Amino acid sequence: MAMPANAPVHDLGSLRIDDHHRSSSGWGKRLAIFFGLLVILGGLSGAVFTFWNSKPVVEVAVVQKSTNNGGREALLNASGYVTPRRRATIAAKITGRVTGVFFDEGTHVSEGQLLSTLDDSDARKALDSAKADYAASKAAIADLEVQLKNARIQFHRAEQLQNAGVQTQEQLDNARTASDSLQAKIALAQSQVISSEARIQQAQQAVDNCTIRSPYSGIVVSKDAQVGEMVSPNSAGGGITRTGIATIVDMNSNEIEVDVNESYISRVQPGQPVTAILDAYPDWEIPSRVRTIIPSADRQKATVKVRVSFLKLDPRILPDMGIKVTFLGAEEKRQAGADAAVILIPQSAVHDENGRKIVFLVKDDKTERRAVTLGGNRGSDTQVIAGVTAGDTLVVKGPGNLRDGQSVEVKK
Repeated sequence: MAMPANAPVHDLGSLRIDDHHRSSSGWGKRLAIFFGLLVILGGLSGAVFTFWNSKPVVEVAVVQKSTNNGGREALLNASGYVTPRRRATIAAKITGRVTGVFFDEGTHVSEGQLLSTLDDSDARKALDSAKADYAASKAAIADLEVQLKNARIQFHRAEQLQNAGVQTQEQLDNARTASDSLQAKIALAQSQVISSEARIQQAQQAVDNCTIRSPYSGIVVSKDAQVGEMVSPNSAGGGITRTGIATIVDMNSNEIEVDVNESYISRVQPGQPVTAILDAYPDWEIPSRVRTIIPSADRQKATVKVRVSFLKLDPRILPDMGIKVTFLGAEEKRQAGADAAVILIPQSAVHDENGRKIVFLVKDDKTERRAVTLGGNRGSDTQVIAGVTAGDTLVVKGPGNLRDGQSVEVKK
């Protein structure tokens, strides 16, 4: 088709971009890259600053002295808990609803003391029924004995008439049968009386089972049921039924249970003197003695369980309290000027720095590097001859890159 003479002509060359315009647009890209790198560098600097100024969390322990009682050498240190030999959760022998609870936590109870009662209405009805059956059986015996007395009179009369030839043999046999039958009925009734007595004892036992009493003297440490709850000797699904009424501990049976590393169990002997210190009373040394070494090892922890008895019990000693013990050696004479107390610290607090032994103290939330001179090891602890004193706070667990004067946060 022919174009009009005055139609505009499109010049596509006018859309071309010159080279100098293209080169000028690269400055925007360079500025974007520059600012992007600047932001990344700032973020990295902030992260490094935050990491550098963060306080590492450390675990600490206070240095304490270990006393050689009576000149005895401390052979081994261990930690454990106070455990009673007699601890029982008191439960009912039957399933029932609690109607009374007569104790609370901390109550001192004596052997045979009433702790709780269950609903015994059904058991008492069964007891009343058994007593009624017993009374009926006794009354039946009395009636049968009267009938037997009359039957024997008739039998004796029939026997005399038979001998006189007045009465037939059949009548005599009937009289004898009646007498023997009554004797058998009396024997049956007597058996029923014995059975009724047994049912009375059974029903009485069911009534007695509705009362829960303490099996021994002790202290109630847990109240496990309330009035209106169901209790049962067997566990029921859903957590609706209780299986216990109370937990009683015999405080006179408290002892110490510790796990000793099997590598050091040769240092422990039955009857060996022990010094115990409760975590709750760090200044109170309790004289004790090894009661027994359990003849079995724990393969998971590589330890042997040792039970230690207190030489004298105290009301401050409570079950499940944390306690530290020191196994003592044979009594020996102390040299003149020798100190009976030594300083022991955990081996985990000691670091090796170019052949020298150092520890880190914590003062005002900052570490202080301290060189120490060590003695022999005692279990998980080591003796310090010089470098620290009792009362110093040591880092026992923390990062491996601790440095002198570093700010730290003590783990609570």
